[in-house]
Amino acid sequence: MKYVALLSGGKDSCFNLLHCARNGHELVAAASLRPNQGKEELDSYLYQTVGQDAIQLVAEALDVPLYRRIIAGSAVEQGAEYGTREGGSSSGIKGDETEDLYELLSEAKSRHPDAQGVSVGAILSNYQRVRVEHVCFRLSLTPLCYLWQRDQDELLSEMIASGLEAVLIKVAGIGLKPRHLGQTIADMQTTLRHLNELYGAHICGEGGEYETLTLDSPMFRKRIILKEVETVIHSDNDFATVAYLRIKNASLEAKQIGPYVPVSAPPLLDPEHRDLEMQLRDRDTITSSKSGRWVVVSNVQSPEGSTRSIGEEVTACFGLLQERLLEYSLRISDLAFVNVFISDMSTFPEVNQTYKAFFGTSPPVRACVAVDLPLDINVRLDCIAYQDVSNERHALHVQGLSYWAPANIGPYSQAVVVGDRIFVSGQIGMRPSDLALPSPSDFALEAALTFQHIHRILAALKETYGASWAHKIQSLICWLVDISYLSQARRISKALDSYAYIPTLFVGAKSLPKGALLEAQVIAHTGQYASMEDGETEIRKCSSPIFNKGFFTSDACTVLWEVSTFTEVSAFCALVAVKGRPQSEAEQLKSQVNQEVLWIQTYSVRLFHRGYLNEQVSAFVKSLFSSASGPAITNIPVRFIATSEADDWDLALCLVGSPPDSMP
Repeated sequence: MKYVALLSGGKDSCFNLLHCARNGHELVAAASLRPNQGKEELDSYLYQTVGQDAIQLVAEALDVPLYRRIIAGSAVEQGAEYGTREGGSSSGIKGDETEDLYELLSEAKSRHPDAQGVSVGAILSNYQRVRVEHVCFRLSLTPLCYLWQRDQDELLSEMIASGLEAVLIKVAGIGLKPRHLGQTIADMQTTLRHLNELYGAHICGEGGEYETLTLDSPMFRKRIILKEVETVIHSDNDFATVAYLRIKNASLEAKQIGPYVPVSAPPLLDPEHRDLEMQLRDRDTITSSKSGRWVVVSNVQSPEGSTRSIGEEVTACFGLLQERLLEYSLRISDLAFVNVFISDMSTFPEVNQTYKAFFGTSPPVRACVAVDLPLDINVRLDCIAYQDVSNERHALHVQGLSYWAPANIGPYSQAVVVGDRIFVSGQIGMRPSDLALPSPSDFALEAALTFQHIHRILAALKETYGASWAHKIQSLICWLVDISYLSQARRISKALDSYAYIPTLFVGAKSLPKGALLEAQVIAHTGQYASMEDGETEIRKCSSPIFNKGFFTSDACTVLWEVSTFTEVSAFCALVAVKGRPQSEAEQLKSQVNQEVLWIQTYSVRLFHRGYLNEQVSAFVKSLFSSASGPAITNIPVRFIATSEADDWDLALCLVGSPPDSMP
């Protein structure tokens, strides 16, 4: 909205303008009240009057018109409330200085009828807030008070960091001396903190300890130069000297105007209630587990997301990831598979730019999807690493444009093989020749391209590394941006035989890279296993996976499961979908699914859920697994969950596993 700045010239009124700009409001004018001619300092309950000789320069530096009036009233009503409690009347109190503000803002609004708000730099004063809000209500204006009730130490640090330069022009608090006049808030920060510790003095001067004049701000078109000032001692006593600067000569000076960097908003939640939100939402904390040579690290996210840029948040996530991998004597280069979940797809370019700094040649496969992450969390990683002790890792990392499949311009491989497990990067329906999506949008064409890419990647991988493979897909997750595409997506398994008998999940994304309509993630297996010939010679044979499915219904819930595994080697992928309240159904589920291997050999779990994931559901999921610690679980909020059986599942588990002492 367009707004008028209620301007004292001090640091608070000027810093609040930066927050108004950050929140998208447009400054159109400034308004200020001053003492009568010849009176420099007025003992007002409501207004800062010292420094009024320079207020015109502040408005000119902001490049907006300034409206001024003389303070004619006094503090007639000094109580905590202002105005009458009687209904039907919103008038003020005759002769009160508050009414001078009403007249001032009435004039400003008449000159700028499209103005809807008023910027107010109040931090702590309830007296000031009540009166300004009373005036704004009468004029149908919205008070913009972004500094209200902020921690003063944090606030002063933010002012200094923003580039706002303000000097003390009045001192009236214990420990402050005339020699402090003219010093900047940056120079005075240590002293102000010390006085706060000693006497409880307000760091931002909210107890009347000092007042300031702003000389420069990121919103100023020019900066103010104080050429001549005079110190005036208003009163001198042992407790606190009251002194102020009389500004005798000041001017504006041209300044170099750089790109405007918006100030940061404070975190929406303080640490205590941020912890509460996390506990109530889904208790998302970083977890990790090891099974044989597999290491899975889940829910990698920065606990301070709201205070960082997206690039800094990605860097923080990789710092946490590296720390956890080191516990298993692994490095980031040992990663085979990374899911990157982000809260806003518009941040993807910066995420990608930061991400690529952590990888060299043959990076891991990757899928990136925008989902509804918890508040103030913008990035979450889900990672699988493999301890490659015998050079088993192979990657397909084709970077040239062609007519084959999308090039990996980004920091990821098309596919990575570790042991006999094949991970394929998330695929969307781009044209390989120019990496553009079909235009206009066309779900059928995007889907056909997506699955063609997967087919060609697996074929090239086999030709390059495993002519004898009998590779089979064991898991498909199909991300859709709208449930209206679900009926079409379900036809994929009917049109392509290779997808007819595999665990398949359809989930709703907030958005996908490049505005794609769907993204497919598959996990496959070479089909190879070790066999002893004549009891002496180990040879490699190939096998096809076995697909099983089933479901059960109880009073509390309905459960569906789909499993792809091998007879010869227990390398499996599985899907378990749940609708209802399954808290007491863990043992029944484990007994119904005649695949005991699932519950003891799973090393990776992706838990897709709709809306609120309570502690009881989290406990149910953990209770499915035999290990006391269980596998690492990544919580993924999605907009819908569907299988070939139903559209409205409440949660779904995608499991990956193999025996700890075997190849994958």
